[in-house]
Amino acid sequence: DGGYVGDPEGYFFPHKYEITEALAARTDHLLGIEVTCSPQRDPKAKRNITGVFQHDDSLDPDFNPGGLWRRVSIERTGPVRIRHLRVVCRDANDVRATIAFRAVLDAAEAGEVTLRSSVGETTVEDVRRLAAGENQVEWQVRIDDPELWWPHALGDQPLHPVVVEVVPHLESEAPGSEDRSDGDRSGGGSDGDSDERNEPALLGPVSHRVERRIGLRKVTMRGWGLHVNGQRLFTKGINVGPTRLDIAEATPDRIAADVALAKEANVDLLRVRGHIARRELYDAADEAGLLIWQDFPLQWGYARTIRKQAVRQAREAVDLLGHHPSIVVWCAHNDPEQVGAGPGAAGVGNEGGRSPLRFLVGQELPSWNRSVLDRSVKRTIDKADGSRPVIAHSGVLPHPPMLDGTDSHLGFGWYHGDARDLAGFARALPRMVRFVTEFGARSVPETDDFLDPKAWPDLDWDELERVHGLERAVFAERVPPADFLTFGAWRAATQNYQADVVRRQVETLRRIKYRPTGGFAVRSLADTHPAVSWSLLDHERVPKAAWAAFVEACRPVIVTADHLPAELVAGSAHAIDVHVVSDLREPLDEVEVTAILRWGSTHEQRWRFGGSIGADRCVRVGTLQIEVPDAVGPITLDLRLRGEGIPGGEVHRSDRSRIVPR
Repeated sequence: DGGYVGDPEGYFFPHKYEITEALAARTDHLLGIEVTCSPQRDPKAKRNITGVFQHDDSLDPDFNPGGLWRRVSIERTGPVRIRHLRVVCRDANDVRATIAFRAVLDAAEAGEVTLRSSVGETTVEDVRRLAAGENQVEWQVRIDDPELWWPHALGDQPLHPVVVEVVPHLESEAPGSEDRSDGDRSGGGSDGDSDERNEPALLGPVSHRVERRIGLRKVTMRGWGLHVNGQRLFTKGINVGPTRLDIAEATPDRIAADVALAKEANVDLLRVRGHIARRELYDAADEAGLLIWQDFPLQWGYARTIRKQAVRQAREAVDLLGHHPSIVVWCAHNDPEQVGAGPGAAGVGNEGGRSPLRFLVGQELPSWNRSVLDRSVKRTIDKADGSRPVIAHSGVLPHPPMLDGTDSHLGFGWYHGDARDLAGFARALPRMVRFVTEFGARSVPETDDFLDPKAWPDLDWDELERVHGLERAVFAERVPPADFLTFGAWRAATQNYQADVVRRQVETLRRIKYRPTGGFAVRSLADTHPAVSWSLLDHERVPKAAWAAFVEACRPVIVTADHLPAELVAGSAHAIDVHVVSDLREPLDEVEVTAILRWGSTHEQRWRFGGSIGADRCVRVGTLQIEVPDAVGPITLDLRLRGEGIPGGEVHRSDRSRIVPR
């Protein structure tokens, strides 16, 4: 109606404004909204807290994400409104769960109210005296004999409705009375509340009611291993980006389908990389029993001016998502170093346009993003939540003064080295594989209209690199387009290469579970838009070859062996260890592993091992002593695992190499 309402900033949480007087002034109204989302011209000093939406290596850099993506509505309340509500499960075990509440109440005038809080079947009431204007209140509710929420690999996912109502008193308290709330209530009554009224207060109608849903569980991280309700879990994970580039177009059905696909693949954890998603993702994860590693929407470099806004939005993130049991880790900043400087920058041995020396120096020296911004956001989330581990930054090497480091982003098989190199790297630097949250390779998707395959080999390589994430220099080294006569053959080769990288590295990390690896997250589940990317499903959710390889590598029980070298010299000797990895909570008795080495058309060598596998363990079941035959050509090692109680039945695994002359 021509009057100023407010200046919202922050894409992922709702913005609310008092309009009571404006509505009372006239009967017809006009709401005008000016939306701006400025392009971020300097990728090392961005000013918008939009995460991957405005700076990523697989998303269209020209897309502007600004706009309304949730409904605009008018909410009517009584004289006291719940402006903010934070609900967090601080602690839970078989005996008791503790739910912490924090609310900001906006009161039209001073007076007493009753705060009525319900968690499932437990309801408690507190009386509070409010001043006119903003009031910050905190309290706890304790639940006796709670039903605990578990990851799907460990148990069920009971969820409980949470309702908070604020009820004004019609009569004020007698002069000199005190606030009788001790801020801590349980289902068995209030603790330490001995003061009683002679006459109960007269309660008016409910002024405002807010609802949430919560699961009761306790999560800790020890040695980069997650523990839920005291149970250790090796977390097999996958990165997820925005469901759609235009977040308003991401439907609840599509989001739920993505979560279901991840669960069917035996994934334990979704890493919501570099953004905060639509609420439907967290609801679906709560119901499916999937854990979430939640990044705050900071990725790569930012200007020094954003610190205050980042801290404010970090508190909003906890208010918005703190009640979701699926969220088990907060991360303040994804890769705070200046990576992903622009399309075409990356090459083999040169990630994000930086030489290895520049990369190492940048990691060791202090930086404003890592040393100031990330610590501020982490401290804010820690203070606001207090129930989950909070990581200051992801993908940062050990550096002074705390030589501990964080989770790792590894590029073996893509930006440097070979996929097989991960095993040796883990032996040499075990601290770097405690939790690996990015690894994999890119490939060409099945849904390929945007690539214009008919133009092969004269594709618009520059446009594909700039808009669709095709890292031309890396492909020229890993799967050179010039080696293939047809587009289809090149596409298949890229997918097979990606599948090999993903499978080998997942198996390697599972083989060192808890010694020292606590989990991993491959990059990534599905494309946000048409792209030549790290995803295992394209933007239409058509699987690439790597999807089947990933699903097989994530089975609850697998058999694996040391990876054969790419070439085996005739006459050389090798000792190949064979492992069975089980994530089951019960032991497996009387399993049998058969190994067959095949070369030529008729030659083979066999081994057989048997025994039992302990619960949640990786066991070396035997060693293959191999003397490479004097027969140039392909050679294959086939493994087969049989036994009662293996989910999905028999497990098969093959590895291929080539015999070369002495």
